[in-house]
Amino acid sequence: MNAHVAPTAKPAALDADAIVRSARTVIATEAAAIRALEPRIGPEFVEACRLILGCAGRVVVIGMGKSGHVARKIAATLASTGTPAFFVHPGEASHGDLGMILPQDIVLALSNSGETDEVLFILPVIKRQGIPLIAITGNERSSLAEQADLHLDASISAEACPLGLAPTASTTAALVMGDALAIALLEARGFTSEDFARSHPAGSLGRRLLLHISDVMHTGEGIPAVAPDATLTEALMEMTRKHLGMTAVIDSNRKLLGVFTDGDLRRALDDDGVDLRGATVAELMTRGPKTIGADKLAIEAAQVMEKHQIHALLVVDEQQRVVGALNIHDLLRARVV
Repeated sequence: MNAHVAPTAKPAALDADAIVRSARTVIATEAAAIRALEPRIGPEFVEACRLILGCAGRVVVIGMGKSGHVARKIAATLASTGTPAFFVHPGEASHGDLGMILPQDIVLALSNSGETDEVLFILPVIKRQGIPLIAITGNERSSLAEQADLHLDASISAEACPLGLAPTASTTAALVMGDALAIALLEARGFTSEDFARSHPAGSLGRRLLLHISDVMHTGEGIPAVAPDATLTEALMEMTRKHLGMTAVIDSNRKLLGVFTDGDLRRALDDDGVDLRGATVAELMTRGPKTIGADKLAIEAAQVMEKHQIHALLVVDEQQRVVGALNIHDLLRARVV
């Protein structure tokens, strides 16, 4: 027989002022819960960081219900900031997933009450293996806090829920304590933005910090290039074939002499003193063009283009020989800009 849940009665009218007051009270309550954490950061927190830094395995984060959702996020934050970590559901742990926890690991357990049955049930197995246990709870006298090797106090004076039932301020406090751990460990490890990018290669930061010019530039036959004695027609045909809006002007050793662009063409057309039929590209090109090295980051090419208001760059080696070319569309395709 299916239970029937009566629909909640609709209010006669929406009280906008009451809604604003309610939302502001929630924010103020949770902000107060976070502020209360600051003076609790002391020797035990430092020891927790020292324990994790010395861990040869992973940090296994566990939690049930809403604490489980927070635990998942903390595990993800730790893993992305240089501390190997993963989440294990305590209910599944007692049905086989305990095999995922190894003696060289550390367990970080979350429970606001500190009396969550599913968490307490697996503690004897964890303790028998000699696995260090760090607890984040809202009750320092709870079973979990007393059995832990280290306890981090995330207690609150009140939930933001007016009924005092829905986990609100308590989950926020636990999440902030986890973030504090992750960032303190990040700084202690000397974790850099490049390290972060390596664990986020598909993100915008990863593309900015990991993608090099050599990854996006045109090479070989894809480089638009003509000799200095090429005619205007020959230069335009090369630009059309290579679709980069410019062509390099190089000598017999591929050393860069200049660049001929759409802008150079427009200036030549506007100059009555230029013999377009008889002029060579060397007479019309821009000398000393902006260039970049293949080992530079792709984002640096975007910065050069933006600074000098150009749409393409030639890539040169240490001897100023042209080894590649790219334009703004290549950076857009690579999602660098």
